[in-house]
Amino acid sequence: MSRTLDVYLHDKFAGKLIQNDAGALSLFYNTDYIKEGRPAFSLSLPLQGEPIEGDAVRAFFSGILPDDIIRHRLAIYLGISEKNPFALLEAIGGECAGAISLYPEGDTPQIEKEKDARILDDHDLREILELLRHRPMLAGDDGLRLSLAGAQDKLAVGMSGGKITIISGTSPTTHILKPVIADIKDSVHNELFCMRLAQNMGIRTPNTEIRWLGETPYFLVERYDRVKNKAGHITRLHQEDFCQASGIMPDVKYEREGGPNIAQCQEIIKRSSARPAVDLLDLLNRIIFNYLIGNSDAHGKNFSLLYSGGKPVLAPAYDLLCTAAYKDISRKMAMKIGGKYLPEHVFIRHWHKLVPDTVAAKRNLERQLIKMANDCLKEALKLKEGFEAEGIESSIFGYICGIISKRAAHIKT
Repeated sequence: MSRTLDVYLHDKFAGKLIQNDAGALSLFYNTDYIKEGRPAFSLSLPLQGEPIEGDAVRAFFSGILPDDIIRHRLAIYLGISEKNPFALLEAIGGECAGAISLYPEGDTPQIEKEKDARILDDHDLREILELLRHRPMLAGDDGLRLSLAGAQDKLAVGMSGGKITIISGTSPTTHILKPVIADIKDSVHNELFCMRLAQNMGIRTPNTEIRWLGETPYFLVERYDRVKNKAGHITRLHQEDFCQASGIMPDVKYEREGGPNIAQCQEIIKRSSARPAVDLLDLLNRIIFNYLIGNSDAHGKNFSLLYSGGKPVLAPAYDLLCTAAYKDISRKMAMKIGGKYLPEHVFIRHWHKLVPDTVAAKRNLERQLIKMANDCLKEALKLKEGFEAEGIESSIFGYICGIISKRAAHIKT
């Protein structure tokens, strides 16, 4: 017997996701939704009157869910197969990244209510963070249907008067809370440093901060896919990552497994962005920045398109981390630069392959590489001093600065 979920985009009934007896998924866009000229869910799922079947449907909706280990734990807790994205979305698909929401057939999103938000004191938050270790995204709580992509424990929350709130019902969340990652030393300090450094380098990032629960830090990042108007009303913005836009399953997000490569990411921007020239330069700067900070995990799910009007733009940078600080994480970059996975094998001739084969393009790239190498080290040292003056200290800061120094020197060889 087939099963159906109603799919909403911006609280507008947009279509149906159907799972047949064999477990295959198909998408039916709502006829009225198409007639009104509303946007498609994805570049890989264009608006059409006929049902859409195949890998692209499964890839897009699987991409809404958490990755790997978190999905496995979530599935065990809910008593659902981790290979059944339909059942998982049925349980937690009410508040996803972007503006997509999924509900059992016939259910409609409820009107937002003030009581949907519960302010947490330190005791409440400590209990929730402990619970999060055993119950990903607090799945199973009445009124909580939260789905966040990624391989790390995290929780979508709201803010009220500077305090963390738990959101239930259909009210949109505004922040992502990330606890310390087990077995990853000072992960919160690492991500805070890399995100702030990117911002200081002129790379668009959401607002971030470190908070403390006793002696335990946690990372708080403002959602870039949420916008608050002057009246305080929060609106969801639609987004999709580059794996979803390419119809690629999240479990093959790395280039060496079949995930997007840099050229494919550039092509997505060229054919879809509202400002391709700006976004192509932005993408290139992020690739250089990730190289400099030693982030080997910049895969296809860590780049996204953000829709706020007609055509999308490249979303702000997120999930920036110096993975080179940890010996147990692969040194191979998620995407090759000029055919090379290992950073020490990348030289100017390999960087040249990321731009058009003209003298002018190559010279501009070389200037940008040198500028970013110099600026990144200078800004990193300044940021380290600033954090320490604020009382935010970690040995990871010095390690990241050391990585940047080595990578910057290598670029200039």
